[in-house]
Amino acid sequence: MRLWQHIIGLLLLALVSEMSVLAAFGEKPVAPTVSRVEVVLAYHFRTREAELKKEFAQAGLVNAHFQFARMGQPPQNIGMGREVPADKAREAIRLALKYNLGVGILLPERLFPPRFITIASSNYDDTVEYPIDQATLSKLQNPELTTEVFHRLYHELTSAVIIPKGHY
Repeated sequence: MRLWQHIIGLLLLALVSEMSVLAAFGEKPVAPTVSRVEVVLAYHFRTREAELKKEFAQAGLVNAHFQFARMGQPPQNIGMGREVPADKAREAIRLALKYNLGVGILLPERLFPPRFITIASSNYDDTVEYPIDQATLSKLQNPELTTEVFHRLYHELTSAVIIPKGHY
């Protein structure tokens, strides 16, 4: 009986040491490239949510959550975190152009978790909204941009001082 206890103990010890060696020297667990996508769309899209989730998933934006504005058109903005890969960022811009009638405002990276994307959010006011024209937006959509170059350009476009309009 004692012999079996020692054998089982040695086997458990071998398994535990192998796991710790893998944890110490093995590859890091791969984090998702985009952790979450939050999208607000016009109310008439509410019946197409399953189709939208599928299209976003095919674009590599798997964890997409949708809300539908009861009235009117949601704002034409997009925001993303500083670690969103350039290819996923371009897909998000493409989908925003398709389902939100355009992108006219960028929201700065500093407002978001590193791998987060938001499309058409009404949670932000004009103190953090950076207008963008179609020519500049097309620069962000350039497929030759690496993730680093994409975020450098995005940061440049969203780091100027904004003088608030209105009664602040």
